[in-house]
Amino acid sequence: MEHLNEKECKSAGMAVRDTLEIISGKWKLILLLTFYKKGKRRFRELVKELNISPRVLSKELQELEMNKLVTRTVRNTRPMTVEYDITPYCRTLGSVLQPMKEWGELHRQEIIGKKNSE
Repeated sequence: MEHLNEKECKSAGMAVRDTLEIISGKWKLILLLTFYKKGKRRFRELVKELNISPRVLSKELQELEMNKLVTRTVRNTRPMTVEYDITPYCRTLGSVLQPMKEWGELHRQEIIGKKNSE
């Protein structure tokens, strides 16, 4: 980031904090990456694949849905099935996550490299 005045700095900080809050936690990023990789998933599939409790999964999916990153589709089947998938809006996160991944790899190397040389 270039040099920012106080107002711009505060605004940038809020925007970054909002982004991190939306994808933070143990499960949100894992869920989003699962959808990116495998597409639509049923609730029970996610419970089994991720070894996550139904209660926690439900909470995480509700938050992702509230932030317009995931859609919930109820299928009129017997028994009723519920499918989840990422939204087109969620796909815009890809351009955010890729640089974060790259920076994380550099950071990990920086830290591991320093520990190994001590």
